[in-house]
Amino acid sequence: MATRQPDLNIALIGYGFMGAAHSQGWRVAPRFFDLPRQPHRSVIVGRDAERAAAAADKYGWIEVETDWRRVIERDDIDLVDICSPGNSHAEIAIAALAAGKHVLCEKPLANSVEEAELMARAAEEAASRGVFAMVGFSYRRVPAISFARELVAQGRIGEIRQVRAQYLQDWLVDARGPMTWRLDKTLAGSGSLGDIGAHAVDSVQFITGQSIESVSGILHTFVTERPLLGESIGLGGTASDEFGPVTVDDAALFTAKLSGGAIGAFEATRYATGRKNALRLEFSGTEGAIAFDLERMNELEFYDRRDPAGEQGFRRILVTEPEHPYASAWWPTGHGLGYDHPFAHQVRDLVVDIAEQRQPRPSFADGLQVQRVLGAVEQSAAEGSAWVGTEGH
Repeated sequence: MATRQPDLNIALIGYGFMGAAHSQGWRVAPRFFDLPRQPHRSVIVGRDAERAAAAADKYGWIEVETDWRRVIERDDIDLVDICSPGNSHAEIAIAALAAGKHVLCEKPLANSVEEAELMARAAEEAASRGVFAMVGFSYRRVPAISFARELVAQGRIGEIRQVRAQYLQDWLVDARGPMTWRLDKTLAGSGSLGDIGAHAVDSVQFITGQSIESVSGILHTFVTERPLLGESIGLGGTASDEFGPVTVDDAALFTAKLSGGAIGAFEATRYATGRKNALRLEFSGTEGAIAFDLERMNELEFYDRRDPAGEQGFRRILVTEPEHPYASAWWPTGHGLGYDHPFAHQVRDLVVDIAEQRQPRPSFADGLQVQRVLGAVEQSAAEGSAWVGTEGH
């Protein structure tokens, strides 16, 4: 490998669930991958100084800050990792890029197509100065999903005709469950559609190499208000007697037409009783098929129509061989990876791309494409339209 370049000082904005996952990625990647730049967990940012300090101590960040603007002004910060709610993404990312900081931004890219367009333009301009931005669709870096993309690109299932994509969770089934920021449209932008449906959209476009061109969808909210949490939210607090309105969708279903001629059926719900984190993808082609379920993330099912008739059937591939994407950096064959590993893969790819002055993927332009699909689904659901194109978004 070439001579190691200067270290990469990271500022993490947000210390919740995604902040923890990204922290693990930054911690682990340098220990399992030979990176051209050594990332340092320099500063974590959160509005609550006490909780941010607790997160810094737990996840290994050196400093704590309560104002992201002060961090962006610092000359010693090279990359800003945005894990805050969606309503803050655009302002932070655009300011960071303008200040010459590389940016990693959690998905979905923004809360609206308009914000995503501004972010994509800012990223394009920054790239001309050697400053890069990437959106955090981490599931692209699940080895089985990356391997599925390779099989499709090799023509192993022929021409794709149909796609089925479901993201099924059940953490909102209990109507007495408390209100969270993810259920507030002003903070989250949308509900199941943007939170988990965005992953289904990006995964399908990534694996097929096709873009979704038009959609027809419905959105539904089953529980319209939920109890508010007390002041001790996040520290074992309980629900109060006051209720707040749920202003996002609980479930989203839509059909889609893809640029390569395939059609797709998509579902995203947080009311699929018994399903904890089931991102299910199936691709039916002229010569075969591929199926994946995130609840069995080290496995891929593959069907080859060219097999002899008496031997045809889906076969299980355990995606843990050194030949599989990312797998050679980890454990012996058969020793599976977990939810956190794609975040280390994300760090690996981002750091290598920055060192080689190459645009990381998925780019903000890729994130904008997903945002346009989400916007078209929302428009179709609101208007009862048969089909809405994504280019108008």
